[in-house]
Amino acid sequence: MTDVLMAILVAGFTSGALYALATVGLSLVWGSMGMLNMAHAAMLTLGGYVAFTVITSLGLPIALGFAGAIVAGAVAGAILYFAIVRNLLKNDKSTFEANVMIATVGIGIALENAILLTYGGQPLKQPVSIAGTFRLGPLTLPWQNLMIIAVVVVMMVVVSLALGRTRMGRAIRATAQNRDAAQLMGVAVNRVYLQVLMLSGALAGICGVMVSSMTQLSPPLGNDPMLKAFIMCVVAGLGNLPGAVAAALGLALLESFVQYALGARWGFPSLLFVVIAVLIWRPSGLFGRAEIRRM
Repeated sequence: MTDVLMAILVAGFTSGALYALATVGLSLVWGSMGMLNMAHAAMLTLGGYVAFTVITSLGLPIALGFAGAIVAGAVAGAILYFAIVRNLLKNDKSTFEANVMIATVGIGIALENAILLTYGGQPLKQPVSIAGTFRLGPLTLPWQNLMIIAVVVVMMVVVSLALGRTRMGRAIRATAQNRDAAQLMGVAVNRVYLQVLMLSGALAGICGVMVSSMTQLSPPLGNDPMLKAFIMCVVAGLGNLPGAVAAALGLALLESFVQYALGARWGFPSLLFVVIAVLIWRPSGLFGRAEIRRM
């Protein structure tokens, strides 16, 4: 029984780490810009394929594959800002949220189809993987799971330090709290938006590498993590980064226990049930506050 429990916990924490990485990128953009980036899934997929190309086609080390995924995600975020977001911000801001959501849906579909045309629909194996297990007393932990958790923890620490200790982070948090007041205090809001999209894209890129290392590379790779990340953002409260991480870990553990007890097909419905309950009980999310966006 102990072995089964530990297997469930390891699977839950691994999934939770991946969901947290996807959720933080999504929540960061919403919290600071009021924008739901529907292209986040395609950016995640792009990161996985770029890492694959750097390692297999170019023959470069795995570390450069990670770097390539981060750069590709950040560049995709920058292109999204200059091509779409900046132009929509010049229009009526009251319609920005709806317009940008529709626009990023189109961008996501176009990027996913571009990946399909470039690499084909055949699933590919991500070379970023570690075989074997690590024994700790009675516990047997796969190295792959430990690598994923370690990478996610490092990324979470980097994001936390960037938001809490740097000038860029202070500008992002000020913009998230009150954009007009931040602008009056001299914060370059447009530059903040660019930085947020690039940071979110970089997180999506590294998340794509981690997700594909557990499954396989395919053009719709990012759809499932994106959907679950959105669920976890809603449960936590859109724009609440610490709450998003807590919700990702908690819901991933719930999903793992439900899948073990009732079968794999009940994992996702259990998450939907939680979302419905939260929306009825606390429409602003478990950690959110009505009409306030938090970082």
